[in-house]
Amino acid sequence: MTKVKQKVSGTFRSSSGSKFFARIRGYISTVRKHSKNTIECLESAFTGKPIDPTLT
Repeated sequence: MTKVKQKVSGTFRSSSGSKFFARIRGYISTVRKHSKNTIECLESAFTGKPIDPTLT
């Protein structure tokens, strides 16, 4: 995942930025593997009621 971001923009500005990127990309990957709607799951995560795609 980090290589994808590095190829697009060159690099991360901080190590915490790379951790956030990896966490979000991991969540999106899991949502897609379980055939869930990515936008709905991201919205629920940012509103404080995250959907666990592995449980549904």
